[in-house]
Amino acid sequence: MHVTRLVFLHQRVCSRLFSSMPPVREKFDLIVLGGGSGGIATARRAAEFGVKAAVVEEARWGGTCVNVGCVPKKVMFNTAMHAEMIHDHKEYGFDVELKGFDWSRIKKSRDDYIKRLNGIYETNLGKSKVKTLVGHARFTEDKCVEVGGETYSADHIVIATGGRPIIPDVPGAEHGITSDGFFDLETLPKKVVVVGAGYIAVELAGIFNALGSDTSILIRYDQVLRTFDSVISTNVTNNMEAAGLKVKKRTQVKTVEKGADGRLKVDTTTGTIDDVDCLLFAVGRVPNSDTLCLQNLGVQMDPKGHIIVDEFQNTNVPNVYALGDVCGKALLTPVAIAAGRKLAHRLFDNKEDWKLNYDNIPTVIFSHPPVGTVGMSQEQAEKKFGKENVKVYESNFLPMYYAVTETKFRCQMKLVCQLPTEKVVGLHMVGQGCDEMLQGFSVAMVMGATKAQFDACVAIHPTSSEELVTMR
Repeated sequence: MHVTRLVFLHQRVCSRLFSSMPPVREKFDLIVLGGGSGGIATARRAAEFGVKAAVVEEARWGGTCVNVGCVPKKVMFNTAMHAEMIHDHKEYGFDVELKGFDWSRIKKSRDDYIKRLNGIYETNLGKSKVKTLVGHARFTEDKCVEVGGETYSADHIVIATGGRPIIPDVPGAEHGITSDGFFDLETLPKKVVVVGAGYIAVELAGIFNALGSDTSILIRYDQVLRTFDSVISTNVTNNMEAAGLKVKKRTQVKTVEKGADGRLKVDTTTGTIDDVDCLLFAVGRVPNSDTLCLQNLGVQMDPKGHIIVDEFQNTNVPNVYALGDVCGKALLTPVAIAAGRKLAHRLFDNKEDWKLNYDNIPTVIFSHPPVGTVGMSQEQAEKKFGKENVKVYESNFLPMYYAVTETKFRCQMKLVCQLPTEKVVGLHMVGQGCDEMLQGFSVAMVMGATKAQFDACVAIHPTSSEELVTMR
C-alpha cells in the first residue's frame, strides 16, 4: 500500500476516533511520546526538577537503538571481529582450529542481554518517578494525548517517536527483510544480498561476510557512504571488496521471486542472483509521524514526514517539541539524548538559552575495519570557506597489528583545516581502532583546536592514533 494512501486512512481514523473522546484522565507537566533513548532521557532529566512526567511507548523500552539498532548490532560486530581475528591467530603463534560457528548461541546471548536492558530502562523510569503509559499515542483535537482509550493532557509534549526502515516498492520486495528482521534471523544464511550503500547496509553486509555468508551488496553508484568524506567512501568500498564482499555497483533490484524451496531469485539491472537465502533492504528510514494524528494539532512536517523544529526543538505549535530521528537530522542515539536533556533543562531548570550544538558530532561506522569521522568533509569545507582557505593533511599507513599477518588493511587518516589558523574543522579515519580513538579528538575539535595544538601533544608510540598528532 502506498504511503499517501496510508496517511489518508490514518487521517480518517483520527477524525473518527476523537469524535467522542472520554474526559481527560490525568494531567502532567510533561508527556513524552516514545520510550527510546531520547524520550527516556528527556523525561528522567525533567523529573529531576520535580516535574510530573510520563512516557508513552507501545513496544519495548529503549527504542530502535537498544532493540534493533546500535546495541545488538555492536554485539554482532564484535562477533564478526572475533571471526576475523581467528584467521590471524596462526601468524601470532597460536595453534587454533576453528570447528564451527553457532549463530543461535550468540543470538540467545544477545537477546537475553537486550531483555535485561529493557528491564533496566523500565526500572530506571520507576526510580525517577516517571509514569509509563503503554500503548500507541495519538493527538486529539484539543491537544491531548490518547493512549489505549484513555486521554491525558500536559503543559509540555515532546515527540520522540523515532523512525522505521523502508521496504522499497519493487515486485516481490515482501520476501526480503530490513535491519529489524536481521535480529530475528535464527541461523546464519548461506547466501545474502544486501541492498543499500549507507552505514546500515555497510555494517550488516560486513557482519554477514565476516561470519561466512556468501554476501553481495547492491549499490546505485560506484561507492558506499557517498555522503561522507571521499577518504571514507573510497577506502571503505575498497576494503569491502578486499574482504571478499561482492560489491555490485550501479545495480538496483528489479524483481524478487520466491521458489518452492524458500530461496529467492533477485533480478537486478545488471543480472540475476539465484539461490539467495536472505535479501536485506537497507535503503533508508522514514519517521514514525504518520500515525500520531498530528493534523489535529497542525504540526508542520516536511514532505518526507519529518517534524520541523527550530534550534531549540520547538515545533510550530506552542509547547509541543520534537527530537531524535523523527526530525530527520543527525540520526544518532547520543544526539537524541543530548537534545532531550538540554530541552528538559530549558523547560524546567530556567536554562532558557540551552540547545544542542549540531556541529562536530562524532560518528562511527562499524565497517571492517571501522570508520571514525567528525566535522566537515573536505568537500564541505572547500564549499564553505573556499578551496584556497582549506589545507588538508593525510596519512596512509599499515597498523602494527598487521605487521605479522597475511591480512593487510591499511589505515587512512585526514585532517581538514581552515586557514590561516589551521583550525581543525574535519577529521576522518578508516582503519583498525578508529572507532575508539575518535572521542578524545572530537573533544579537541569542539574546543576549537588547531593543527599546531594537535602537533603540540606528545604522540603515544606505537599506536595508530599518534598519526593524528604527527602528520606533515
